[in-house]
Amino acid sequence: MPMRTKESLWGFFASDPQLSFNEKGEARLFAWIGQEQFERNPDGSFTQGETKFYPFKMFRKTAEHAYEKFARGDTFVASGHVQKFSYEKNGETISGEEFIATHIGPDAARTSYAVDRGRSRTQHVESAAIEAPDPTIPQQPSPRPMTL
Repeated sequence: MPMRTKESLWGFFASDPQLSFNEKGEARLFAWIGQEQFERNPDGSFTQGETKFYPFKMFRKTAEHAYEKFARGDTFVASGHVQKFSYEKNGETISGEEFIATHIGPDAARTSYAVDRGRSRTQHVESAAIEAPDPTIPQQPSPRPMTL
């Protein structure tokens, strides 16, 4: 089976995330996100350009979790896809792009954060990190917890 990949996006929340629900009770998160732009100079230094802003959406349980965890100013990395949109407003056609995220997390390169793991989850993660299994051989769960 090939590795599953998606488009990714990094940036910061330029607005507070807003959570709403449709008639079926499904969550929808909306926020404006920003991406700082930098250009490399001939001497190797960087010059900051104009920050670009884009609409950002998430849906269902992932939207609810993101709403609980993120606020304006927080940096993040997300995966999902770019979707083009177009609509009429006052007789004028407005078009652009928005990012529909399916996964999101803090940007480890720009954010300090703590990870809270349950006891059984910690043991599973430690075990997986130590013993990377051969995907062609059927694996049995470890009969004992592993500790570092």
